[in-house]
Amino acid sequence: MRKRTEPATLEHERYAASDSSSSGSAAAALDADCRLKQNLRLAGKGPGEPRCAADAGMKRALGRRKGPWFRLRRIILCVLGLYIAIPFLIKLCPGIQAKLIFLNFVRVPYFIDLKKPQDQGLNHTCNYYLQPEEDVTIGVWHTIPTVWWKNAQGKDQMWYEDALASSHPIILYLHGNAGTRGGDHRVELYKVLSSLGYHVVTFDYRGWGDSTGTPSERGMTYDALHVFDWIKARSGDNPVYIWGHSLGTGVATNLVRRLCERETPPDALILESPFTNIREEAKSHPFSVIYRYFPGFDWFFLDPITSSGIKFANDENVKHISCPLLILHAEDDPVVPFQLGKKLYNIAAASRSFRDFKVQFIPFHSDLGYRHKYIYKSPELPRILREFLGKSEPEHQH
Repeated sequence: MRKRTEPATLEHERYAASDSSSSGSAAAALDADCRLKQNLRLAGKGPGEPRCAADAGMKRALGRRKGPWFRLRRIILCVLGLYIAIPFLIKLCPGIQAKLIFLNFVRVPYFIDLKKPQDQGLNHTCNYYLQPEEDVTIGVWHTIPTVWWKNAQGKDQMWYEDALASSHPIILYLHGNAGTRGGDHRVELYKVLSSLGYHVVTFDYRGWGDSTGTPSERGMTYDALHVFDWIKARSGDNPVYIWGHSLGTGVATNLVRRLCERETPPDALILESPFTNIREEAKSHPFSVIYRYFPGFDWFFLDPITSSGIKFANDENVKHISCPLLILHAEDDPVVPFQLGKKLYNIAAASRSFRDFKVQFIPFHSDLGYRHKYIYKSPELPRILREFLGKSEPEHQH
């Protein structure tokens, strides 16, 4: 009995022991399984994900903080490099300076047909083409006095040419750089002068507008001389005045000096917004502000102008001009500084060549807002022209 009980007891203990060990094994297996699943979940992102994510986030934050500064620094370096390179580029290629002075490649307003001045409100204007030289053709507009506008409708070029011999005086207008003879402010001036009873003849220099050829100071002056002679051949005894604006004042004084030297001066010279010479004007121009104190400014920027044969020496020309001179300049002119016009007047007034002719300087106060090209708006302009062009006695006045 004891023997049977003992084996049963031992069997029971072994069963209990085996059951206990199997429970421990199951728990251990369950723990291992849980750890495996956790590791598998972590393995999906990579064992180092939390640290890498934190590092990446920190780098992105730093990138956001440093990115704009790095971009700004890169932009500053590029601008600085360009700023330094431009003077050397202009020195090596003087033709760039010539293009910047003439700006003949700038056509404003765009998309207008220069063959049709009536599209600009000039319904008493004829478009011509003249040929100063064999390979050069220039476009010309001739606006007759407003009082004749009805008679002018449907008339041809010959009628307009014959009209130059009428009793109305003639103004040869020499425009400034950029744009064409159809520029807005220029057209408005033609209308004003036409309403005052003047013929207005204007043209685009070679290389401007629809005129052929390559721009140069010599060529521009020769074009003006050709048009002047063309007018004189048709105008009889009518007075012919020359009006230059901005860069056109350089062409005007070149022309009038040559006319005076050959003893065929115009009846008067009108300079609107003039400068002394192209070097001083280039140095005073707003575009030169950022380089005005650049080391070697004259050598880099002004000498290439001279080497290109561009002088427009108004200050020298007025010493050889013998005809009445009227200078108009706005105090708030941002392109040609007022003091350059006043300086030119002082040179002319002191010149012996004007001792028998009147020289007058008319300033326009800055409050009027006429700036560089709106003097035509002045209600005083008709009176100024009438009084100046109607007198003949020598006079120097401010």
